Amino acid sequence: MEKWECTVCGYIYDPELGDPTTDVAPGTPFSELPEGWTCPDCGAPTDLFEMI
Repeated sequence: MEKWECTVCGYIYDPELGDPTTDVAPGTPFSELPEGWTCPDCGAPTDLFEMI
């Protein structure tokens, strides 16, 4: 699975880890993040992330 980087703060969303701060389960692809999910570090929306 591809990792995604927040272009605002540099946070890396790793699908293998999910996002425990918002109860996103490990194995959740970026494309399947819940509607309204934002960067847990800075609050940026998903459209400000780039695949790395």
